[in-house]
Amino acid sequence: MMKYDLVVVGGGPAGMAAALKAKECGVKKIIILERAETLGGILEQCIHTGFGLHYFGQELSGPEYAYRFIKELEKTDIVVKTDTMVTEILPGNVVVATNNVDGILRINATAIILAMGCRERPRGALDMPGSRASGVMTAGTAQKYVNINGYMPGKKIVILGSGDIGLIMARRMTLEGAKVEMVCELMPYSGGLTRNIVQCLDDLGIPLKLSCTVIKTHGIGRLEGVTIAKVDENRRPIPGTEEFVECDTLLLSVGLIPENELTRMAGIIIDPVTNGAIVDEYRQTSRSGVFACGNVLQVHDLVDYVTQESQIAGEGAAKYILSKGKGKGGKSRSGRDIHVTAKNGVRYVVPQNINRSTDRDVKIYFRVADVYRDATVLVTSGDKVLYRKKKRKLAPGEMENVTVKLDDIATLEANEITVKLEV
Repeated sequence: MMKYDLVVVGGGPAGMAAALKAKECGVKKIIILERAETLGGILEQCIHTGFGLHYFGQELSGPEYAYRFIKELEKTDIVVKTDTMVTEILPGNVVVATNNVDGILRINATAIILAMGCRERPRGALDMPGSRASGVMTAGTAQKYVNINGYMPGKKIVILGSGDIGLIMARRMTLEGAKVEMVCELMPYSGGLTRNIVQCLDDLGIPLKLSCTVIKTHGIGRLEGVTIAKVDENRRPIPGTEEFVECDTLLLSVGLIPENELTRMAGIIIDPVTNGAIVDEYRQTSRSGVFACGNVLQVHDLVDYVTQESQIAGEGAAKYILSKGKGKGGKSRSGRDIHVTAKNGVRYVVPQNINRSTDRDVKIYFRVADVYRDATVLVTSGDKVLYRKKKRKLAPGEMENVTVKLDDIATLEANEITVKLEV
């Protein structure tokens, strides 16, 4: 049995930022377990720029952003084990992992940070009729083929879903010489950042078809085309709107799913909307000493926000470790939490709980459920208004946040904070 103060599961941007912050806060023995052969996570294949504008004040590519944290890790005594798969978390915060060098590892941890990231929703989740012809893949898989392996997935492309990965791959495939016929989006709005819609579609003349989906694929050995159709307000295909589009490749950008199998196996309570753990302001889950951050907690738009959130988790884990579970930031659920809830157009909030004895201002992240214009974001507790600001536009594809001040938290009478919209 190995013994570490902190075990970080995942060596992507979230795991590295959390580990570095915990080390900065005084935690001595830290180990990062990463299932891939290298650190960096998904950033390794994201060669486009746009990373780091908020955190570093510079425009970096994904590998450049990751490299900065990798170099900082190398300056510390944080242990890193790559090509290592965590298989379960046992009672007493014992982490079980395996690799082809050590065999099976058992690590007794004072605290654990879950930073496993997320995965793409595959074709199997879409109930899409058609054969299993080659040429149908997720946008992230295509990104890896092009940017890491040097393979072109196809020459004539249709993209289903307007998430950021799909938008970025529309541009990437075009720049590599492919013809992107269109991007189809089931919803009446895009799920991606505005800047990606402009830079990846509008600037290249690629059409975005809203309220539209792929209802069938055609081809036996290789994809030969797809049938698309418009959908109604219930997202059902409208008869008579079918259209055949010739293509040899269909890229799916239909949502990201937090990698929470370990979280569920550990008995941690999951938020049914985010599919991530329910956490407090230090990102501690319902299981004492276990924290979560990054895309395993909630799917982010910007890696800069992943870094900021992960540093909060690293600080929270450090407080827990250094106080042996008794100090601020290390408390188990006390029943005195302030619960944060989403209402009136707000789809979810993170964190969902705030410890009444917290020692910090709390930034609440949220997403809206639809596109709203000239709406007011309102944060209340009972009759007390904690925050009010009018926004010109709010969209589901763009994460928002508000900050609740420590002085306001300390004087709250109610045990609930509500984030909602006035439209």
